[in-house]
Amino acid sequence: MMLFSQERIEELNMLVRFNMTSMQEGIKVHADADPLVIAATQRLYDKGILSQNDGGYLTDLGLEVVELADKLVRILNSSVTITTPD
Repeated sequence: MMLFSQERIEELNMLVRFNMTSMQEGIKVHADADPLVIAATQRLYDKGILSQNDGGYLTDLGLEVVELADKLVRILNSSVTITTPD
């Protein structure tokens, strides 16, 4: 079984902060931000998901990951049962 660690949850929370309607908007994580947010942002940069270690813009990989994260959050927050074709 694969569970979400607290680190992965922090990374997902950082990713869903990006504005999906405008890829021209980046995110700047300031030095006085929550240390968990700073660490998550650094990890996302190290993985090639963000363009800078303090946020910046999504890379091509980052865009794919954010689309998946957004879909995951919408599904989990939904009160509607979603069925898949057999």
